Amino acid sequence: MSANIRFKSPVLVLAAVVFAIGCKDRGGDGGGDGRHSKNHGPRGGDGEILVGEYGSMTGSTATFGVETHNGIQIAVDETNEAGGVKGRKLRLISLDDQGKSDEAVTTVTRLIDLDHVVAVLGEVASSRSKVGARVCQRKRVPMVTPSSTNPEVTKVGDYIFRVCFIDPFQGLVMAKFARTNLGLTKVAILRDVRNDYSVGLADAFKEAFGRLGGTVVSDLSYNEGDTDFSAQLTTIKTAGPQAIFVPGYYTEVGNIAVQSKRLGLDVPLLGGDGWDSPQLVEIGGEALNGSYFSNHYSAERATPTAQRFIDEYRRRYHETPSGLAALGYDAAKILFDAMGRATTIDGPTIRDALASTRGFDGVTGNITIDAGRNAVKPAVVLKIEGGKYEYVATIEP
Repeated sequence: MSANIRFKSPVLVLAAVVFAIGCKDRGGDGGGDGRHSKNHGPRGGDGEILVGEYGSMTGSTATFGVETHNGIQIAVDETNEAGGVKGRKLRLISLDDQGKSDEAVTTVTRLIDLDHVVAVLGEVASSRSKVGARVCQRKRVPMVTPSSTNPEVTKVGDYIFRVCFIDPFQGLVMAKFARTNLGLTKVAILRDVRNDYSVGLADAFKEAFGRLGGTVVSDLSYNEGDTDFSAQLTTIKTAGPQAIFVPGYYTEVGNIAVQSKRLGLDVPLLGGDGWDSPQLVEIGGEALNGSYFSNHYSAERATPTAQRFIDEYRRRYHETPSGLAALGYDAAKILFDAMGRATTIDGPTIRDALASTRGFDGVTGNITIDAGRNAVKPAVVLKIEGGKYEYVATIEP
C-alpha cells in the first residue's frame, strides 16, 4: 500500500488486507475461495450467480477502488436481501489490480476463466478499463465500468458499458463553467500525459474552451507518481493564467495545489471527477480553497434514492459516500436489473438487457444507456472551501 493512503475505518482496512493478501472473493454471503463449483456456476440452476469486480484496492489510487467496492457491496447486499436475481443469490468476487494495467488483464482473465463470473464490474481508471474490456469483449462477458470516462472504453465492443458521463461532456461542462460562470478568458492546462483519462479530458476541455472564446495560454504535462511540479508551475506562472485545469487524480492534484501556492501562483484549480477522494483535501489542504471540479452527484442535492444510499453508506462506513462509491452502487444495480430482465443468465442476453436500460433511477441521476453503451445523465460542479465540497451547479447533457 502506498504510504500516502490511509483507510478511514476498520472496514476499509479489512478490505485492503483481503485484496492485498489473497484476492479472495467477498460476496454478500461471505466465504468461499472464489473458485468455480458445480452449484456456483453461471448455469447452476438454483446456485449462486457469480459477479466479478476488479479495481485498485492498493496503490496510489486505492481510495478509488475501495470506495467503489463499498458501493458495489451495498448493492449486492440489498439485492440479496430482496430475494436476489431470479430467486438466486449473488456472490461478488473482487480482485485487486494494484492500479496497474497488466494486473487488470490478469485479474479479469482470472475472474472469467477460473471463477466463471457471468459479468464484470470495473474499473475506475480508463487505462485499466480499456485493457480489461478487451478481455471481456473477446470472451463475450458483459462489463460495466462505474466511472471510466474516456470515450474509447466502450468503443472496445458491444459487451462494454458504463454508467458515468464521458470526457467530451465533462470537458464541455468545465469549459462552460470556466467561461460563463467564472468569466475566465485565459486558462492553463497541466495534464498527466500517460493517463488516458487525463489526456482525454484535457483535450475535450481545450477544444470546448477555445470554441467558447477562451484561450489556453499553456499546456504542460506530468506523469502519475511525480511529486515535484515546480518546473511546470513556474512556466505556467509566466503565462499569466486566471486558472489551471488539472484533470488528474487526487494525489498529484493535491500536491500541485500546494506547490502552486508556494510559488505565488494564486489562481484556482479546475478539474474533473478524478479529484473525488477524501485524500485530496488531506494532501492539498487550504491550497485547494476556491477550486472547482465536475462530479457525478452532490450529497447536498440528494434525491430520495440517493439519500437512502447515503444513509446506508454512512451507517456502514461512517463517512459520506464519494461520487465513485455512488457510481459503484449504480453500476451494480443497473447490472442486476438487467440480469432480472434477461431471459437467461448468460453473456449475450445480459448484454442485450443492459443495452435496453432506460430511465433507471440511480443515485447519480436518471440513467439511460445510449447506442454507444454510454450513460446519458447530468454532471454537477462542486467548489472546495474549508475542506468541504459545496454544490455550485448542475449541467444537463
